Amino acid sequence: MRYLITGAKGQLATEFIKHFQQQSVEYFAFSKEELDITNFDTVYKTLKEIKPDVVINCAAYNLVDNAEKEPEKAYSINAVGPYNLALASKEIKAKFIHYSTDYVFDGTKEGLYTEEDTPNPLNEYGKSKLLGENLAKINENSLIFRVSWIYGEGKQNFLYKLLSWAKDNEVLKVAINEFSVPTSTSFIVDKTLKAINKELRGLYHLVPNGYASRYEWAKLILKNYGIKKIIIPVSKETFNLVAKRPSFSVLDSDKIQKGLNEVFEEWDEIFIRWCRTQ
Repeated sequence: MRYLITGAKGQLATEFIKHFQQQSVEYFAFSKEELDITNFDTVYKTLKEIKPDVVINCAAYNLVDNAEKEPEKAYSINAVGPYNLALASKEIKAKFIHYSTDYVFDGTKEGLYTEEDTPNPLNEYGKSKLLGENLAKINENSLIFRVSWIYGEGKQNFLYKLLSWAKDNEVLKVAINEFSVPTSTSFIVDKTLKAINKELRGLYHLVPNGYASRYEWAKLILKNYGIKKIIIPVSKETFNLVAKRPSFSVLDSDKIQKGLNEVFEEWDEIFIRWCRTQ
């Protein structure tokens, strides 16, 4: 099996690359400088030359607040890019893997969000990701995963930001009214490859079981890193962020668990084990 990965410098691609190197799997990884996914001719030429069996799109514009100021860039990377990759993958008969977000939902549902629920994104980032999902379906052999609160080896995540804040502040204010599912890159890589092997296709929610508020996760982060700081729970509205965020965007992963014939662990069990490996 030959893989092609986009967004090579991001935290999810980094985890795929590490896994493939350990398993001696043939792969080709491209950063945004090396492969412009918004240019179809470039994408098609690259895929035609390499002829991968599976294309994994880890490229994304995930600066949620900035997307409100530069939506064209967000749509170009999160929607046009996936469309180009899906179409080129279809042309060479390759499977296409794409990742979306819990931010396609508005957070007003009383309960967990399933794949059957109607999306209603609150911000331009969520809208661009939803369009990317829909465009990726041009390849009937696409596998689209909605994920949330990703953490791994990288700086563009809540874990890194919280640890950075803790270095300079004795008191940390963290949102108590924003809920989702912290999800490790290693979890995503493991389940994605299992889904590929089982030849699954379509849309799935890919998160561990359980959920947490930003505040609850922050407390667990500092505890596992042995950092003693005062954490004050506050409303997310306190931060006056440019983009609106859903309050409760917890994804239900029952469909993918059934598809893989396994029961996922709770998010905190995975996180605590991950911390021990750092």
